Amino acid sequence: MGSEQEQKQVILKNYVEGVPTEYDLLLVKDAPVPTLQGQGEGAFLVKNLYLSCDPYMRGRMRDFHGSYIPPFRPGQVIEGFGVARVIESENPDFKPGDIVSGFTGWEEYSLIQPTGNSQLRKIYPDRDGIPPSYYLGLLGMPGFTAYAGFYEVCSPKHGDTVLVSAASGAVGHLVGQLAKLYGCYVVGSAGSSHKASMRPCNLNFSLSLSHISQSHSIVDLLKNKLGFDDAFNYKEEPDLDAALKRYFPLGINLYFDNVGGAMCLLLHCLS
Repeated sequence: MGSEQEQKQVILKNYVEGVPTEYDLLLVKDAPVPTLQGQGEGAFLVKNLYLSCDPYMRGRMRDFHGSYIPPFRPGQVIEGFGVARVIESENPDFKPGDIVSGFTGWEEYSLIQPTGNSQLRKIYPDRDGIPPSYYLGLLGMPGFTAYAGFYEVCSPKHGDTVLVSAASGAVGHLVGQLAKLYGCYVVGSAGSSHKASMRPCNLNFSLSLSHISQSHSIVDLLKNKLGFDDAFNYKEEPDLDAALKRYFPLGINLYFDNVGGAMCLLLHCLS
């Protein structure tokens, strides 16, 4: 690794109650960089290139052990989906220079143990001509969720009318595009007037992990950039029932939802 011996890490201070704030996390700037010395066969060291901030991570910030994934541990580095480059390796399946995707720490360098839950897989962005960050979105967990949820669970038919809630989110905006490609009529709903347009960047642990450009209207983003037939902000609709009847005069065939809330109360609009 050369002379670099310190790194930055994001630590969970304590379990979070209510809305998380920046004070619930701690940015450590002088944490030691792990080494392979004494780790045994199968371990390898990666440099994290991209990290994904996903909604499920909020659930891991509470002291609850009955979920599909264990909570974060206070005082420890939080983890999530990431893309990384192998730096050093004692694992025959992962060689220095390999690009991997999967669970990794919110830190500059992560030590991966063969018995851990990282479930890293090799990816080949240079060979395939795909930006590495795509493996955290379209080709990562959000993309798999959208694909399986729409095609396997919804079982769409050509010409179906589809309502997508949280349509500006990581999964929702992909579901809408998949539905359009399948020949459906698609309307998206979202809960804010504007969405920050974000461009992925290399991990630098500054105040923001993404460069934020100008904001766009949610409706404009969904209709004119992502190809939805129509879209609306449900918080600006005084009568949601009337709004859905306006967008779907013949009823809704498929409703794709990942967040719950007021929209779920209107399922009687399903045809």
